[in-house]
Amino acid sequence: MNTFLRVMTASAVMAMAGLVGQVMAATELVVVSWGGAYTASQQNAYHAPYMKRNSGIKIINDDSAGSAVAKLRAMSQAGNTTWDLVDAVASDAMMLCDEGLVDEIDHNRVLASAPDGTSATDDFGDFIVSPCFIPQIVYSTTFGYRKDKVSRPMTSVCDVFDLVNFPGKRSLEKKPINNMEWALICDGVAPAKVYDVLGTDAGVTRALAKLDTIKSNVVWWTAGAQTPQLLADGEVIVGSTYNGRLFALIEEQKQPVAMLWDWQVFDLDGWVVPSGGKNKAEVMKYLRFATDTQRLADQAKFISYGPTRASSAPLVGKHASLGIEMAPHMPTDPENAKTTLLFNYEFWADNRDDLDAKFNAWLLK
Repeated sequence: MNTFLRVMTASAVMAMAGLVGQVMAATELVVVSWGGAYTASQQNAYHAPYMKRNSGIKIINDDSAGSAVAKLRAMSQAGNTTWDLVDAVASDAMMLCDEGLVDEIDHNRVLASAPDGTSATDDFGDFIVSPCFIPQIVYSTTFGYRKDKVSRPMTSVCDVFDLVNFPGKRSLEKKPINNMEWALICDGVAPAKVYDVLGTDAGVTRALAKLDTIKSNVVWWTAGAQTPQLLADGEVIVGSTYNGRLFALIEEQKQPVAMLWDWQVFDLDGWVVPSGGKNKAEVMKYLRFATDTQRLADQAKFISYGPTRASSAPLVGKHASLGIEMAPHMPTDPENAKTTLLFNYEFWADNRDDLDAKFNAWLLK
């Protein structure tokens, strides 16, 4: 009888442990991001350390950020928001905030102060471009090219439009953003006037006409991982993508690719919290951890994006596995930032839907 009780007791303990484990692992946070090297950097710098400290949390990565605006609109209309946290570019964050699809954030209450006591709002400064936006990184969209498939190094963004000296396929993102700015610059518009021109019907027509000159040689991409793969496979000679993707291709994968920094487009990326999310309290705890000074600096160990906290910048050191200094690979490095275009968040927040429609109509011609 005692043996039976001991067996039953052991079984009960094991069953109870299993139930406790299930309860501890019950809270899943669906975090939407961009996939590839970028999500990997978040997993290493934020997600994995947070789950190690909080055994009751499981973070599920979803790589749907490229279509987040449309999907959040659909979820809101259906009354069923299944995402807890979304990584968004600044202009999308502003638009989602204006539409009431994401929550406003009390930055100083939700986010940690800097180690010296500087408030979160002062530490992030002007990078807080919307009350709904929590900035993470400064990144750029720029070009990489195959060194072994061009007759001479590409030095100007306008080389992308030069099919005579640089024949071959190009890859461009399947949206008007950045493509229209580069088209106007390479059609002779002064960079400082690009958004003034693009704000007119004539400017839109001019940008699309310039893109027409290479349209038949373009492979269109919709996910940041596509251009690096196209370059690695030799299917294109030059292509646009995020600078961190190209860093991974060049430094980690050792592909024969070089950076073309000319007129890289600076942008911000950060978190937004969907209004209908079910796990708000847990999301706020995660955000406090993932956006503190050390965590933002840690992400730069895995990808060449600059942290948005002023207090994080001095902590950026060497790549976690390569051992190389990361500062020279940042888009903000003086050698890389000789010609830069600052993405106009307000312009695209106001004009995105209209220009998307015109660009998509042009694609079908």
